[in-house]
Amino acid sequence: MTGLVRSLVFALVFQLGCVGALQFDLSGPAPKCFSEDIHSKVVVLGDYRVISEDAHQVVSVKVTSPFGTILHEADSVSSGNFGFTTIEAGVYMACFSLPSSGRGVVLHVELDWKLGVAAKDWEAVAKKEKVEGIELELIKLQNAVEAIHETLLYMKERESEMRNLNERTNTKVAWFGIASMFACLAVTSWQLWHLHRFFKRKKLL
Repeated sequence: MTGLVRSLVFALVFQLGCVGALQFDLSGPAPKCFSEDIHSKVVVLGDYRVISEDAHQVVSVKVTSPFGTILHEADSVSSGNFGFTTIEAGVYMACFSLPSSGRGVVLHVELDWKLGVAAKDWEAVAKKEKVEGIELELIKLQNAVEAIHETLLYMKERESEMRNLNERTNTKVAWFGIASMFACLAVTSWQLWHLHRFFKRKKLL
């Protein structure tokens, strides 16, 4: 229950856009990846940039879907952005790496990854709906509640899938254990029969 509450709090904070941009250091040949488990039909926006006064400091970026489809790819850039609406549910990943020419340096990179309510253009919504102030905030909260409800349904579905997978795995393990036991009994019986014949042939019995 504690884990569920913690996930709900995180989802609420994330959906309301209170989570600031993520800053990290990038060095060496290995890429640094960040992932997010997102359900389908969610708008995702991302902005990234190299925090450096040197314009020659660049990174390579690749954003992929749960099935490996490349949603965004850029080589040797100092900044950029991406946006898409998720089609399938699962883990979406953004990977950053240094070009071969930039190996041996340490870069500071900033990533601002927004999804759902936080990714909406609320200025455009306010103009279209002709609302402002408290009314706009109420619309934001309503959208956040709906997003959290969808996230809860997604988590419930994933929990059910994991439970079914665990049950199937436990069943397979149990049958494998039973089969292994019968195999051991069969080998032991064969060995005893073979030893009995051997001793009888040697007239030791």
